[in-house]
Amino acid sequence: MRFSLVVATRGRVRELDELFASLVAQGRDDFEVIVVDQNEDERLAEVITRYVQKFALSWLRSDVLNANHARNLGLKQARGGLVGFPDDDCVLPPGVLDQVDGAFGTDIRLQILTGPAASPDGGLGSGRWRDAAGTINEENVWTSVIEFNLFLRRGAALALGGFDERLGPGTPLGSAEGNDLVLRGLRAGLKAMYDPELRIVHPDKRLTREATVRAETYGRGLGFVLRRHGVRMGVWLPFFIRPLGGMVLKALTFNFLAVAYYWRTFRGRLAGFRHAEAALVAKLPQMRSEHPLRGPL
Repeated sequence: MRFSLVVATRGRVRELDELFASLVAQGRDDFEVIVVDQNEDERLAEVITRYVQKFALSWLRSDVLNANHARNLGLKQARGGLVGFPDDDCVLPPGVLDQVDGAFGTDIRLQILTGPAASPDGGLGSGRWRDAAGTINEENVWTSVIEFNLFLRRGAALALGGFDERLGPGTPLGSAEGNDLVLRGLRAGLKAMYDPELRIVHPDKRLTREATVRAETYGRGLGFVLRRHGVRMGVWLPFFIRPLGGMVLKALTFNFLAVAYYWRTFRGRLAGFRHAEAALVAKLPQMRSEHPLRGPL
């Protein structure tokens, strides 16, 4: 088994069907999908039944509403040499798995590979994305990592302890868990690369009232991870200046929803940066797999 794709899901069915269809279109038979279902009902039964004959598919249940807890459950069950964590509302364009396979196959030192979000309308999706391919470091990790386009050798993911379950959706520190995982990998001396041509399609984030409410939680996660990894001031300071500048510009155009979004973002980042645990060393215990690693991966 070359790939294990762990999908934490809650509240989506049609989108999961579209993800599965895009995996079938990869034209490979060496991947497995591990669905970690956080729903309280059987809404996924039909789509699981429809695809279970098309590729290796496991259906796990979890009553813990925490995306990283779900991802880690799936990681422990993974059998593939390479692991990825696509969101339940993203789509893999044709050839993505071939591209990832080729990168890891060409460079035996490569342990982590990332790419940007792509917009359903074409081009890059929301976020600040690097233009150039290359090595990831503490300065550019913030423009190089998104969880649904993050691939690791399984041994590396396990050795790093997987995702920190104190971060991400379902927690008060609601974002930046992928950045944290990659930074822990860099601290451990692992080689991590970014490829701007490795793109996975994900719905663009839109400025809505719901997004404005979430902005503070997401901001706390980013602020926490910025402080946790002790990045220099020149890296973390712009993350506090930009939302303040955004507030001023949007106030001039009377876009008060955007003003609220930037204010909550700033307030969240500040709270996360000042979090009592943010100054502690970021290291998780090695994770135990249900399927022992065998040979080179």
